[in-house]
Amino acid sequence: MSIIKRIGSILKSNKQQPAPVVSLPFEDSAVGDIVTVDLEQYVISGKVSYYDRGHAPHRFAYYLQNGSEISCLIVEKGRKYECFLCSFLEGALDDPNDVPTRLDVDGEVHYELEWHRSDLTKAEGKTDFRSGDEALLWRYFSTEDRYFFLQWQDGKFIALQGHRTPEADVKFMRTAH
Repeated sequence: MSIIKRIGSILKSNKQQPAPVVSLPFEDSAVGDIVTVDLEQYVISGKVSYYDRGHAPHRFAYYLQNGSEISCLIVEKGRKYECFLCSFLEGALDDPNDVPTRLDVDGEVHYELEWHRSDLTKAEGKTDFRSGDEALLWRYFSTEDRYFFLQWQDGKFIALQGHRTPEADVKFMRTAH
């Protein structure tokens, strides 16, 4: 083998391989993808990403459809993902200034306010929110990993009640988009 071929072989072997694309299914899933939660399968019909101006999203609300039933999977990003499978509740509040720090739901479950914040939203598919607007959020907790979420945007409240679901019990399957 000639010296030029050897140098060529060395240069080819030292070439940088492209970095593999890292998939973050808890953040990157989109409308039309399939989600399995607690062995139940859903289709993502809508997605809301919550973020602070100039930062990456830190919370995601996936609207899940199984037949005529619509649920919501809330994923909060931290050192690990916190997942909450919730159902929508009917109720009435008129003013975000009237949101209490303690909630009593049907006289059976009592919730305490854990935190309150405001975020910007990016919505895709069928959701209750618009993109680019500010949303106010409240998270309440109770016993047995039960949670209550209240969200307000432009005069409309959305209430969700659910439970914490282990990250390992949530599986995302991408579909061809």
